[in-house]
Amino acid sequence: MMRCGTIAVLTCLLTAACTPDSSHLVSPNQIDGDSIPLPLADTITDAAHGKALFVSRDGGHCVLCHQVAGLEAEFQGDVGPALTGIGSRLSPGQLRLRVVDYEQVRPGVLMPSYYRTHDLYQVSNAHEGEPVLSAEDVEDLIAYLSSLKEPDA
Repeated sequence: MMRCGTIAVLTCLLTAACTPDSSHLVSPNQIDGDSIPLPLADTITDAAHGKALFVSRDGGHCVLCHQVAGLEAEFQGDVGPALTGIGSRLSPGQLRLRVVDYEQVRPGVLMPSYYRTHDLYQVSNAHEGEPVLSAEDVEDLIAYLSSLKEPDA
């Protein structure tokens, strides 16, 4: 009887030791080169919601640094690259990794990691341990960015 209990405890400890760090929302096996090919959520995407996140202060607020031609937004930044036609230049998987954690592609980049909770600094207590965007929000943003095609593409 004691032996079964010991085996059960050891099994739990070994399982806990072998599971990936829970602070990483995306595991290395989800990344393929410069891409996360598979969606983070099994939901129907909403490009209109993704567009709202793109311009919203409470969402991604991507427009603070990026421009999109024809986008009606009060202010569009120029710190990051223009994203007009980005859906013709990058695959959804490439866009996904850049939104999730662009540091994986370009270490030291200024762009925030929108779906990362590890190795972050100066995070308020209210938001500690939480990603900026949910997996569903990331997928909606990817749907919007993927829709930004070059006119002749």
